[in-house]
Amino acid sequence: MKLDILVIVAHPDDAELGCGGTILAHVAQQKKVGIIDLTQGELGSNGTVDTRYAEAAAASTILGLALRDNLKFSDGFFANDEIHQLQVIQAIRTYQPTLVITNAIADRHPDHAKAAQLVQTACFLSGLRKIITHDKQGQPQTAWSPQQLYHIIQADYIKPDFVVDISDFWEQKVQAIQAYQTQFFNPNSKETVKTFISTPEFMKLVEGRATDFGQSIRTRYGEGFTKNRQIGVKNLFDLV
Repeated sequence: MKLDILVIVAHPDDAELGCGGTILAHVAQQKKVGIIDLTQGELGSNGTVDTRYAEAAAASTILGLALRDNLKFSDGFFANDEIHQLQVIQAIRTYQPTLVITNAIADRHPDHAKAAQLVQTACFLSGLRKIITHDKQGQPQTAWSPQQLYHIIQADYIKPDFVVDISDFWEQKVQAIQAYQTQFFNPNSKETVKTFISTPEFMKLVEGRATDFGQSIRTRYGEGFTKNRQIGVKNLFDLV
């Protein structure tokens, strides 16, 4: 299956938090969007691997994804090395995305920056035909270079290079985030370990960030992104 957008992120729920509205906006435009989670989030203070898979499946339905996969890298300990690069390259070549979105270039969680560097490296190497990978049927894959790589903005503030208007999709984005019932504030849960993301204040941060980015483009809600290289246009009205 060829995808228009492939989101490759470190943990289940990274995509929902960082670009859930953007995913929804493009699915509404009939674009095919998929997510690949690099890890199972097994080091999270709350929940289990099984609950994370169930929550990711529920969120995927809300987002209208064409597919979701998990590479099962070791949470907290994966690296930007040949073994991991080849698996990401294999995924990129399998789905041949036009655009790739990945984690923030820097953030409070070290896995986020590691994932950003890993995906950036893999996007480049995926276009080199002398790097040999095979699909799940054992057939050689064709080299593939995504046209652009974008980074989401997560807990730490980074000035965005551009902002996507997600005002029409804010409520659905929140629903997708709340699908992760073990991870975020749940007033009905008595077993939740208090973490940075499990407090009511964290969801206020998420909304405040979206409001701030939205205001910067004169809309109600927005999601910010950074880019690896300049965006080129032939028509100035494409930027309106």
